Amino acid sequence: MKIVIIAPEQIPVPPILGGSVEITILAIAKELSKWHSVSIISRAHPRYPKYSVIDGVHIYRVPTGSPAKYLTHVKKILKKRRFDVLQIDNRPEFVRSIKSMFPKATVSLYLHSLTFVNLPHTSRVETLAGLRKADLIITNSSSLESRLSARFPSMSRKIRVAWLGVDTCRFSPIQKTSHPRAFTLLFAGRLIPRKGVPVLLQAVKLVNKQVAQPVKVMIAGGTPTSKYARELQSLSRKFGVHAEFLGTIPHRSIHCVFRKADLFICPSQKHESFGLVNVEAMSSGLPVVASKNGGIKEVIQHGRSGLLIKQYKNPQAFADAICSLIMNKPLYLKMKQEARQIALEKFSWRATADRLSHIYECHGTEHGVQPERRQEEPDNGGGNDERSNPCCDPILQPFNIIHDWNCFDEDNQSIASTGVFQNFANLCTENDDESDGSDESAEATFDFFSDIGYQRLVDALLYGSHNAGTGS
Repeated sequence: MKIVIIAPEQIPVPPILGGSVEITILAIAKELSKWHSVSIISRAHPRYPKYSVIDGVHIYRVPTGSPAKYLTHVKKILKKRRFDVLQIDNRPEFVRSIKSMFPKATVSLYLHSLTFVNLPHTSRVETLAGLRKADLIITNSSSLESRLSARFPSMSRKIRVAWLGVDTCRFSPIQKTSHPRAFTLLFAGRLIPRKGVPVLLQAVKLVNKQVAQPVKVMIAGGTPTSKYARELQSLSRKFGVHAEFLGTIPHRSIHCVFRKADLFICPSQKHESFGLVNVEAMSSGLPVVASKNGGIKEVIQHGRSGLLIKQYKNPQAFADAICSLIMNKPLYLKMKQEARQIALEKFSWRATADRLSHIYECHGTEHGVQPERRQEEPDNGGGNDERSNPCCDPILQPFNIIHDWNCFDEDNQSIASTGVFQNFANLCTENDDESDGSDESAEATFDFFSDIGYQRLVDALLYGSHNAGTGS
């Protein structure tokens, strides 16, 4: 098949610093290019030429400035070529125009969150028009699929799920030195209220009262000099927490930060569609303590690769989970190994690409198109195939890659059943209490006011309740 992936107009491919969508686009394209002819259209950047080839993927870069201007230049590239599949990432407003250019091709919309099907990015009418014209709609988790189907029920028959992946060679464990040192927690993500860093800092304050070993926190993301980052720094000092604010780490280097940590914490206070950082942590051999919401539930296996916290607004719940892993070394080491194993089995980029290829080939066959595959070149030992390169994993023996996208084994003989987690009776239950069918405008309003409320919480913790709500 001839496939083109149309990236959003905001960040170039490859991204200079970070951008999970752009990282995903290039990683998937590299894998797909082993069987298909794959191109990417991305925004221009002074560091990059207008055209380049990376690992067999053809990348065209065009001017941007606004979505409309960017789309105009994208169409100029497209009209000179023929494609079997045109994948548009996170831009439903592009679908109608591109489908009109390629009425017989498969045009898919790959959504990584609900952000770009909402105001102020697009209206409901415009979003629905794009969804109707798309031949396929792909989401990165079943949780996102459910939310999208609840919002646009008539589109549910078009939706397919393709989990994201990780470069399991680059994100891999290393043997750490055995000399005594602080137990290091890592948070990586945007420094915004919904990510829950204040909950993490308060949890570490509680952990320090319960364990003798020194505990420190590394916070990767954001700008250390921003107003919110400075407030978090003040909060860490108030709590007596040893916190290092690393700022934004380029994605090409972030794996080195994961290797310095002992445990990854994802205290998200709102729905996460997937949570790519959790997979990167697991692949790096880090157990994950994470909020039990959204697509995170599909990534973390409670009691195996980490611990899911149902009461994720409660710092004590996170503190209890962290303490259990610090104080129970056999359990911690078992989770380290299982986290890595699950990443290898279920979350490689090869698995993501295989799933997408299957979706597109099935759709083409259903509509009378017989897709062609390139002959896969023999492995010369220099590729990134996790299945054929044992050097990818210095700790574990090679595993068979599992590509079962229709089910995720919930009956996994969780360690919780042995009694080890008796202190966690209230941390995780079988049924989540999230509501996935919220109204679009109500959810946008909740987003806005929850961030204000969270800011007030930070102010209250920093300055005392008598100043909380005065703003700044």
